[in-house]
Amino acid sequence: MADKPKYMAVQGAALIVAVALTVIGVLGFIPGITSGIDRLTWAGQQSGALLFGMFLVSVLLNVVHIVVGVAGFAGARSYAAARAYLLGGGLIYLGLWLYGLLVERGSNAHVIPLNGADNWLHAGIGAVMVLLAVTLAGQHDPTKRRSRVRRAASH
Repeated sequence: MADKPKYMAVQGAALIVAVALTVIGVLGFIPGITSGIDRLTWAGQQSGALLFGMFLVSVLLNVVHIVVGVAGFAGARSYAAARAYLLGGGLIYLGLWLYGLLVERGSNAHVIPLNGADNWLHAGIGAVMVLLAVTLAGQHDPTKRRSRVRRAASH
């Protein structure tokens, strides 16, 4: 009988997403990679820092990316947690996308600096995370598969 894989595909996907989001968050603090780093603000629309010269960032947004990324390292430990991480994180990023689209720029409610590139990035990240959570769910949790096999064998 073949050995069961140590990690399920959903766990690997959660780990890849976790690394990517953590790296994105950290890069938002590095001069050269982030232009206008001297104009990086804690929050609000006044931040003038651009990650890769394209994505408007602030300390708050960088921290959100890092926190969601680090949560993925914990989530990747089990099948169920990895699925929950991808689904929950995907919904957070889709929420950021909607926030960027619906909240009027310049209003006091706009505490996270977002531009069109940010909105599309958040939509893409959110959609990919939700898609991974849903499609990789077809690879059933091995801990539950074993219990079904044991029940069938005992009858």
